[in-house]
Amino acid sequence: MTKISYEVHATDGKARTGVIKTPRGDIRTPAFMPVGTAATVKAMMPESVRATGADILLGNTYHLMLRPTAERIDRLGGLHKFMNWDRPILTDSGGFQVMSLASLRKLTEKGVTFKSHIDGSKHEITPERSMDIQKLLGSDIVMCFDECPALPADRDRIAESMRLSMRWAERSKDAFGDRPGHALFGIQQGGLEQDFREESAEALKNIGFDGYAVGGLAVGEGQQAMFDCLDYAPDQLPVDKPRYLMGVGKPDDIVGAVARGIDMMDCVLPSRSGRTGQVFTRAGVVNIKNARHADDPRPLDENCSCPACSNYSRAYLHHVFRSNEMISGMLLTWHNLQYFQDIMDGMRHAIAAGTFTQWQSDFHSGRAQGDIEPL
Repeated sequence: MTKISYEVHATDGKARTGVIKTPRGDIRTPAFMPVGTAATVKAMMPESVRATGADILLGNTYHLMLRPTAERIDRLGGLHKFMNWDRPILTDSGGFQVMSLASLRKLTEKGVTFKSHIDGSKHEITPERSMDIQKLLGSDIVMCFDECPALPADRDRIAESMRLSMRWAERSKDAFGDRPGHALFGIQQGGLEQDFREESAEALKNIGFDGYAVGGLAVGEGQQAMFDCLDYAPDQLPVDKPRYLMGVGKPDDIVGAVARGIDMMDCVLPSRSGRTGQVFTRAGVVNIKNARHADDPRPLDENCSCPACSNYSRAYLHHVFRSNEMISGMLLTWHNLQYFQDIMDGMRHAIAAGTFTQWQSDFHSGRAQGDIEPL
């Protein structure tokens, strides 16, 4: 199998567009990865996700380890076959759950012991076990096992966590071994401390990875603090490797991250918001629950090609949401994922054309207009 590679095709300021080449297909960057936590993007068929323009999905190591188990997925032919997605998959390491489920865990140098949120059973994830799980899943891009504190946190806690993650990164690399056709990404940590971010980046570069993630952001610090960190953090990572911002985010977070040199992102927001009636459009956020939509025959977004906008009115979408019909989550999720992929496509073309600054201005002014006036 060929090695996974990355090519930068054009830059505009710090923004980059290019392609990550994998045996399962090309990933156009900047790329947004829909999140398939439990081997499914909720409310979506895999072919529908692909139809929005997604080149790659994210799977969740922690959740798949617990149910249905990585061993079962391996016996059934691997995650791609199991969930009927034949294109690239990135799996996270389980590290985020180490933070988010802190009340259920015990953290040591070896790894993390925790209780399952499903049935209370005890499990252990170490860097070695994380690599083994992700190998069983068969993901194309594997993430190092890491630990990050929720922000705000004091410098001593951030330094301790970052250095532990760097030791785990080296163990992850050793355990990953030589796997042609699969890539291993390191994860930069260091909170909002520039010197710790630099120390982390140097440690990761010394180990050597196929790509590098900026981790430990979008964990409560706020957008401006995140952007302040992204003003320098991507620049600390190798220019010839993809840079992945984990767990981001809202549309303006994504655009701001790309403007600062980020190539890949993921977030549950489009699908989670779709299921709760929050819709992202070129003119801002629409709440389909509001009564103003009950008699509105117009589409959510007249410039969107998704089925929700092409075939259904706001009145219908309001009705099925209020009636708790399953089609509501299906249509609104499809729309949100389409909108996020349209953002990525727009940025790729603007960066290639050298018009990214104007594209950003148009993006922000369009969203600032707000939703169309009620009838």
